[in-house]
Amino acid sequence: MTKPTDTPRHIRLTSHPIDGPATAAAIRWGAADPQERGPVVGTTLVRAQRNVIGTHSGSYSVYRALAVASGALDPRHRADLTDTTPTDRIGPYPQWSDAGRIVSLDPFGAIVAEVFGDAITAGIDIRPTIAVTKAHINMPEVHAAMAAGRLKPDGDVLCSNGSAVVTKAAVEPVWWLPGVAQRFGCTEAELRRTLFEETGGMYPELVTRTDLEVFLPPIGGQTIYIFGDPRDLADPNVPLTARVHDECNGSDVFGSDICTCRPYLTHAMEECIRSAQAPNAGGLGGVGLIVYSRKEGRALGEVTKFLVYNARKRQIGGDSPDTYFLRTECIAGVQDMRFQELMPDVCHWLGVRKIHRLVSMSNVKFDALTAAGIEIGERVKIPDELVPADAKVEIEAKIAAGYFTDGAVLDGEPLATVKGRGLV
Repeated sequence: MTKPTDTPRHIRLTSHPIDGPATAAAIRWGAADPQERGPVVGTTLVRAQRNVIGTHSGSYSVYRALAVASGALDPRHRADLTDTTPTDRIGPYPQWSDAGRIVSLDPFGAIVAEVFGDAITAGIDIRPTIAVTKAHINMPEVHAAMAAGRLKPDGDVLCSNGSAVVTKAAVEPVWWLPGVAQRFGCTEAELRRTLFEETGGMYPELVTRTDLEVFLPPIGGQTIYIFGDPRDLADPNVPLTARVHDECNGSDVFGSDICTCRPYLTHAMEECIRSAQAPNAGGLGGVGLIVYSRKEGRALGEVTKFLVYNARKRQIGGDSPDTYFLRTECIAGVQDMRFQELMPDVCHWLGVRKIHRLVSMSNVKFDALTAAGIEIGERVKIPDELVPADAKVEIEAKIAAGYFTDGAVLDGEPLATVKGRGLV
């Protein structure tokens, strides 16, 4: 286990000298006890309480500013956390107290009202960065699977009306900068300077307040969907089917057929439902997990994504696998900015140690999970019949780029065998 940090707190001047005086609570990242670890306080209400760079709500913090500026929101408003506690208990797990395992979220973020109740009562503006609730999701593809006999309602995981019962969690990013820098192989100073420069100097504390090690970045977070008992995620003996999915609004929501994002997502839902319904050898049901990350257009954004669409379709000879990623790089300067190094953190928060079936073709995701110490049994590719005609070039381009990791297991067979038969 990595030991908790105990960095001395030196107060330095910044463009906002009122922020974060010595009276603010210290954060000892990796401490197992929440009181020793300390709360994450990103409030703008009482600046003397702040112990982080940035503020809560990720990219939505700008909308909060607009609400305050327009007079719609009283900047002195304090959140009433009555009856907001999680519907399901997550953790604590050993990974929570390993400072190297979780660097991009606060593992105690869902239970701040419980573990920091006295501090909140005393007037410290501590806010949750994770929320856990129950929901029903209803997808046409699940109805089709029921009509085809692939799925059957059980009244527990899958209702007779076709809706699936899930536990879902929303997670806001909370970055421990020393750990994030280590994940990306750079120094903390380099990371801080680059974040400061590439956000146009938005957060001067990144370079003036080295005593503040935690940053609340203005980016989208993650949503987690759990099929079955959330506690089973931490039991490596309970079969777990999982998909880590990066946002693709055009396909996921509006059904664009130029990529396989929605088909792969809904296929994963079907596999997760089946996993949660099927008993294993020990008589226990399985569990399913979908982690949905806000990284639109390979984290390049939709404008860049649509520009790439135009460039690919207008090139001489039309769209082709050999130029699929090249056009992205020509426009954005890089093929992909999703960088999965931080992705496994949410699995560590859930206590996951083994994924029996990973519904993914991505070797980058596979490598990130296994490098984080999470065992993966087999990888499940999208069935050929679910690939839209206009998306076949995407699949061919990914395979040509070596989208599978050699030695992995796919659908129960060694990947090399499957490739040799020309099935991927």
